[in-house]
Amino acid sequence: MKPTRILGSGFAAILGVIGGVWMLQDRLIYFPGGDPGPAPEAWEELAVETEDGLTLSAWIRIDEPAADRPLIVVLPGNAGSRSDRIPLGNELARAGYGVVLAEYRGYGGNPGRPGEAGLISDALATIRAARSLGYGHAGVVYFGESLGAAVAIAAAAVEPPDALVLGSPFTSLIDVGRYHYPWLPVGALARDRYASLERIRHGDLDGVPAIVIAGTADETVPIEQSRAIAEALGASVYEVRGADHNDPAIRSSRSMVRVASRFVGPVLGE
Repeated sequence: MKPTRILGSGFAAILGVIGGVWMLQDRLIYFPGGDPGPAPEAWEELAVETEDGLTLSAWIRIDEPAADRPLIVVLPGNAGSRSDRIPLGNELARAGYGVVLAEYRGYGGNPGRPGEAGLISDALATIRAARSLGYGHAGVVYFGESLGAAVAIAAAAVEPPDALVLGSPFTSLIDVGRYHYPWLPVGALARDRYASLERIRHGDLDGVPAIVIAGTADETVPIEQSRAIAEALGASVYEVRGADHNDPAIRSSRSMVRVASRFVGPVLGE
């Protein structure tokens, strides 16, 4: 085969890979779990109406006395469903908070397809739905994990909470993509960008207290990106040595919740 044909074939193959990534990128970002069924004991269904006409299901737990409990809205990462966040939700409830386990469009049996604008809209609609029931008078905290941390930052730029808890936040989805796929033109291909660091540097979150929780052995979101978010926010930092991205030590452990509570409590005047 002539060199020009070899080069042509190679170039065509590269274009094919890039085209495939462009077409299938949502499947590389979003991994929704199926319908988890009825809310478990101590939890209730929370119906969420979005601005574009979807009705989403989330779960809420408000132990008595409900009016005295600050509200934590858990904004999950890119995989699974609300049932996977029950261990975290129960620990937060034991720590004295009312808890909402948000669920995005396309996740957990909800209608719609996930995407950046939709997930941010879903988060804001969930927060408003909980507040419409009279919860959150004692304070509202957004607790975002991984992709959910980016959603929390974007939602906070629109409706600032009393505090932010950010688990394994990344600087942008583009930066994460470049870390994992350095040979791809990620910046040119990506439709969803989740530019968290850019939002923070723009000043959209000025004055919002925050704590960043991360594992030093995170193979999904490099610890350096979480540290950059913490520095930009002027946030407190809780790092767990040796913890990977989905390690319970940084996702649902009692010790992690205790650290988050010690940060959030004074912010809320507790």
